[in-house]
Amino acid sequence: MIASLLLFCGSRPGHDPAQAALAAALGTLLAERGVTLVYGGGAVGLMGIAARAALAGGGEVIGVIPRLLLTAEIAQGGLTELHIVETLHERKALMHARADAIIALPGSIGTLDELFESLTWRELGVHDKPIWLLGANAYWAPLTALLGHIAAQGFAPANLDQLADILPDLAALAAHLPSPHQRLS
Repeated sequence: MIASLLLFCGSRPGHDPAQAALAAALGTLLAERGVTLVYGGGAVGLMGIAARAALAGGGEVIGVIPRLLLTAEIAQGGLTELHIVETLHERKALMHARADAIIALPGSIGTLDELFESLTWRELGVHDKPIWLLGANAYWAPLTALLGHIAAQGFAPANLDQLADILPDLAALAAHLPSPHQRLS
């Protein structure tokens, strides 16, 4: 059962308001289902939106932020736990250790870095946690096309595109989470 979900997403809200709405709805859903949100600890962008929505819904939120990003990403106040680490590598390792599954919402190269490391670790058997991609308006379509191209060119196994599942909407994620009456304590 999924008790904690690691979120990778942007430190900016993006231009499409549907992405910010999705981040807020994700935070609310996790709180409703009793699933702890594990994320990068920032107050800005989609990550801040998701964290504040989870907190507003009474959910638990664990943030992990490197010291060098304390001012750039502005650490979110009021978190259940905030871990300040020295490096980005420590951040990713601790977030992974605290989560049962991984989800990526839209973001930039930092989000892609986190996502690709998780995909690589899964391909190598370092973990077997589910990895989901969720974004409004087919955000992840170009990435999945690229992964298919990489595999078709012989640089990756044919199942490269199966390391992560694209979720069409939040309802698809909800199907993987405990129901509201199964909330974990």
